[in-house]
Formats: sequence, structure tokens, C-alpha cells
Amino acid sequence: MNDADAAFADRYGPWALVLGASDGVGAEYARAMARRGLNVALLARRQGALDEVAAGIRTETGVETLTVTVDLAEHDAITNIAKATDGLEIGMVMYCAGADATYQPFLANPIEVPLALVHRNCVVPMQVCHHFAGPMQARGKGALVVVSSAGGFIGGPNMVAYGASKAFDIVMAEALWTELHDKGVDVLSLVLGPTDTPALRRLLVSRGVLADESTPVPNSATPEQVVAEAIANLANGPSWVVGKRLRLMIRLLGVIGRRQGVKTAMRRTDSIMSITHGRAKNVTSGN
Repeated sequence: MNDADAAFADRYGPWALVLGASDGVGAEYARAMARRGLNVALLARRQGALDEVAAGIRTETGVETLTVTVDLAEHDAITNIAKATDGLEIGMVMYCAGADATYQPFLANPIEVPLALVHRNCVVPMQVCHHFAGPMQARGKGALVVVSSAGGFIGGPNMVAYGASKAFDIVMAEALWTELHDKGVDVLSLVLGPTDTPALRRLLVSRGVLADESTPVPNSATPEQVVAEAIANLANGPSWVVGKRLRLMIRLLGVIGRRQGVKTAMRRTDSIMSITHGRAKNVTSGN
């Protein structure tokens, strides 16, 4: 371990907890923590996927791993998380769960569907931050990374609960930063735009935007890019927007104003197509 990794592990270790670690950004973040010498606790719903990520991490780095199967939409999620990590000194928490797999109008589903999303995206991250921030503050070191979305900056179709919940995450993390950063605890609201994850590929395949799940998502960040920017900006809170293009778009929102921004979103009959510059035809690996 080089000096930089040793310093990182001392500040943010000895354990990292990654919620949403079965694939995509969460899995990549867990691997990045392990490469820097942290043991990793990986949490998600799918035990098989977690076991695969954990095995790869152990083979590559030799650090300790723990897998925790929890459905973050359940009301006892925080109880199960606390029990599973009891006795571990968690110096790094990344909350990377909360994608919306439906992407449908608000009235398309029973109210229980958006309420479960709000619980997973708002209630549980607050409980997780509250549970782990106290010991970090007492030690005078650690980090909380809450993954949010550009959907939290402006209201748009098919994202009523999702966008609102991500706005909550942004403000919650920023407020925590005001209370904790001068006590040695880094807090970062990590704001993502379209990111080439398995979950997004599955959604785009189901909508006919991608031909198959092996096709990369055009005009999107990779998990590796997201993780690299997150690590580089851990101490640069309260928020970091991933990608130059997305940072420019958010600055433009401040110029055109919220009303025009919302009207622009309304004009997109399916705003998810915006990641491919409005192309409604299938995207294949060959074009």
C-alpha cells in the first residue's frame, strides 16, 4: 500500500459500507475502496450478485468483505443494517440505492409504489446517515456520500416521486455538510446524470431505446468516471455534479429559470430519450 492509500484508509476506514453495491456505481465504488485498503460491507437485495462482487474484491485486493441482503424499501431496513454492521468501525458510507425502475406517470401506479420509493430514497438514507455519522463525529474522521440525481433539480414527467426524493437527498446531504465538515466528517451530495449502469440499460431495452443489455448507453457517464470524480471530490462538498456536460446544463437552468426549465421537460413526451439526443429509434452497438 502506498502512502496515499494508507492515508486514505486511515481517514475513511477501516470499513466502508456501500448500499446498492450489487452492480453499477455501487459495485465500482466498493472495488475502489478495497483497492485503497478498506474492508467493504456490501448491501443490496440480491445475494447472488453481492457474492459475486465480494468474491471479485477479495481475489483482487485481499481485504475483508461482508455481504448484507436488505430491501431498503422495507420499514425495518435500518434495523437490519444496524444489526449486520454492529461491531464494525464504519468510516465510509455510500448510499447508492434508489433508482426508479418504473419511470411512469404518477397516476399509473397505486400510491404505495411512490411511497415505497420515497421511503427508500429519503427515510432510509436519513436513518443511515444518523446512525453512522455519530461515531464518525466522535472519531473526528469519516465520510458520507449520498448519491443523488439531476432529476432533483427540476420537475419532469414520469419522475414525480423520484425527482422529489432526489431533491431531498441533495438538500439533506448539503445540510449535513454544514454541520459535520468542520468536525472532520466529509459529506458529499454526488449528483449524477445518465449513467451507463445495468439498471439503466434494462430500462432502456424495455422502452426500445437500446437493442440489448450489452449495448452501452450513449452520452452517459461510466461508473468508473462517477467513482473517480466522487473520490477526487470527497473533501469538496457539499455537492459535486458529475460530468462537464451536466454541470453546464445545471448552470443553464439558473439562466432560463425554473418555469422555462419545467416547460422544457414537459415538452419531452419521454424525457429519458434525451440521453440519446431525442433519438427514438433503437440504438445498437453498430451505430
